[in-house]
Amino acid sequence: MPHSQTSAPRDSLAGVRLARGASPWLLPTVATAALSLVRARKSGAAKAVAVPATALAAGMLWFFRDPEREITQGRVISPADGVVQSIMPWKDGRTRVAIFMSPLNVHVNRAPLAGTVTSVEHIPGGFVPAFNKESENNERVVWHFDTELGDIEMIQIAGAVARRIVPYLPQGTKVEQGERIGLIRFGSRVDIYLPEGVEVDVEVGQKTVAGVTRIDRD
Repeated sequence: MPHSQTSAPRDSLAGVRLARGASPWLLPTVATAALSLVRARKSGAAKAVAVPATALAAGMLWFFRDPEREITQGRVISPADGVVQSIMPWKDGRTRVAIFMSPLNVHVNRAPLAGTVTSVEHIPGGFVPAFNKESENNERVVWHFDTELGDIEMIQIAGAVARRIVPYLPQGTKVEQGERIGLIRFGSRVDIYLPEGVEVDVEVGQKTVAGVTRIDRD
């Protein structure tokens, strides 16, 4: 049976479930919006600030949302919400599935399989748009998981606006399939490499939901 996945305590605001690591961005934005709304009754300048500030705060709340999910059963499930950007055979026999995440997607990433985190490596780089081929040289975090299928590599790639990737788990952590493992801020990409012999069951242009969409075929 599918299971509802929970995690360690995360940030929250006004009852909205938010991604861990959201507070440094959200609190100043929401505070500015609240202050400008209070002052708007007496100040024309504050009123002019209140509308865009409130819109920005609402947008940030939407961006950093972190809904609970009923995790799908299957060997490999999507680590990210987004759209399949490319499916590419690799020289070593693996298949890379690249998922583009727009600013409208949930940006909390999840473990594609149960296993153990064998490495989490931050690699500095550029910040070109995540849909661009050159984004492979962007700022990124490379994950390796020891799973029942062997080593699984997953890469979180920062985009033109996403300047921070926030891993939630250190090396050596045991993870359940669908468990939250990290956050990419403001538009990005996630690549997962399926082992040789594992067939892909998604296609380019297909929407994916982290923890819900199965990306391999029996």
